[in-house]
Parts: sequence; structure tokens; C-alpha cells
Amino acid sequence: MLRTRQRVGHDILLARHGNTITSMRFDRRTNSVVALLDDGRVDRAPNLISPDMPQPVGITGLTADDRKLLGIMTGTFAGLGALMVGGVLAMVQFGQQLGLTEAAAYIPQSAGF
Repeated sequence: MLRTRQRVGHDILLARHGNTITSMRFDRRTNSVVALLDDGRVDRAPNLISPDMPQPVGITGLTADDRKLLGIMTGTFAGLGALMVGGVLAMVQFGQQLGLTEAAAYIPQSAGF
């Protein structure tokens, strides 16, 4: 499969600055697009995306690194959820012995509990 390089410098600058761009020009020496902004600042963006960059694979649009990070986050939150459910079940089981039922009687109903 032959990948072509895409020219994206103008799109990058438009996404960054929108209608605050006074003018844009192509700098052949650095192969980038240079924008002059309304307030006098100058910004530049590379004009080519390298075909060697990691590309999303499949219809999900996720790279392998994205899937790995999402898997770690999902596992972490599932573990924390299991600990919380276990803590609630332990409080229900041992609440009578710990005096939690008497403490719950003193919580006003307007507190939302």
C-alpha cells in the first residue's frame, strides 16, 4: 500500500487561530506554512505529515497504545468499583456490630441519604 504525504499546514494554522490570521505564505526552505496574525505574532506549522507516523488501525480509530491505555484505565476503575461495592457490603454485614445502624438514625432525612 502506497502512502502519500498530506499537506496540512494551512489546516493546522486555521484550526489554531481561525479568523485572526492576516496572511499565510508557504516557506519552501523549511517546508512549512507561516501565518501572520492580527496582533503581529507569527506562527508556523509543518506542511507534511510523515507516512511513518502511527496510524489508527481498524474501524475504531484507535492505535495499539490507545487500546493499552484504555485497558489499564478500565481495569483500574473496575478494581476501584469492586473495592467500593465490597466496602458497602461489609458495612451492611457488620453494621449492626459496629453501631452504624444507630449512627444512621441520627442522619437527617433532608441530607439525601
